[in-house]
Amino acid sequence: MTSPSTSSDVWDARTAEAYDADNVGMSAPEVLGPTLDRLVALAEGGPVLELAIGTGRVAVPLAARGLAVSGIELSQPMVDQLRAKAGPDEIPVVVGDMARVRVPGAFALVYLVFNTISNLLEQDEQVACFANAAAHLRPGGRFVVELGVPDLRRLAPGRDATIFETGADRIGLDTYDVVTQRMVSHHFRFAEDAGTTQAALFRSRHRYAWPAELDLMARLAGLELEHRWAGWSGEPFTAESESHVSVYRLPA
Repeated sequence: MTSPSTSSDVWDARTAEAYDADNVGMSAPEVLGPTLDRLVALAEGGPVLELAIGTGRVAVPLAARGLAVSGIELSQPMVDQLRAKAGPDEIPVVVGDMARVRVPGAFALVYLVFNTISNLLEQDEQVACFANAAAHLRPGGRFVVELGVPDLRRLAPGRDATIFETGADRIGLDTYDVVTQRMVSHHFRFAEDAGTTQAALFRSRHRYAWPAELDLMARLAGLELEHRWAGWSGEPFTAESESHVSVYRLPA
C-alpha cells in the first residue's frame, strides 16, 4: 500500500499494533537512554520535531523530559498507537509525507531516527526530506539523522543477501540491489502453537545511502555537518562502524 505522494510503504493497522512488541529491545533503557540524552542536549531546551514519529518510542519519553515535541507520520495506524500514550495536546502530529508536509513553527531540533530516512525509496525524496527538515529549523537549529552504514562488504561474490539477525524465534536477512541502492529487510518470526510451529514474514523496503551522500543532501538544503558519531553516546565514527548519528546545523 502506497501513497500517491511518496514511494514509502504505509504501515497498516496490523503492523502498527505489533510494532512496539516487535521492537521492544529498542525501548530498553540502555538503548533508548543515550538517544534521549543526546537529543535533549542538542535541543538546548527548544521545541523539537520528529519525522516519522511512529508509535512514539522516542517522542513520548522525550516529552516527559520537558521538551515540546511535535511529529510528522505517514501512517495513521501508527499515530493511533501513539494516541494511546499521549494526546494531541501533548504531542501534536501531522499525518503526511515527511519529505513534503509542513508543521507550524520553527524548531531548535528536527530528528529522524532508527534508519527511517531509508524508507524513502527515491533519492529525490531523501533530498526533499533534508530540504523539508531545514525549512522547519530556526537559525542555528539542528537536523539529526540516525542511519546504518550499508553492509555491502559482507556480500559474498555472486550473492545479494546478508543475515543480520538469528535467534530461536527469529531470523532476519537483507537482500540488496546495488545498482538502485535498494534493499529489502525480511523478518521471519516463529512461534509454537499447540505443538505446531507457526511462521510469519514481514518485509520492509529501503533505499540505503552512504554518509557522504547524506552530507551532499545536507549541503543542498543549506545545512552543515557539525558532528558524526558511531552511536548516541558519541562513540568515534570509523571505517568499521555499522551505523552513524549525523548532526547537521543551519547556520545562524
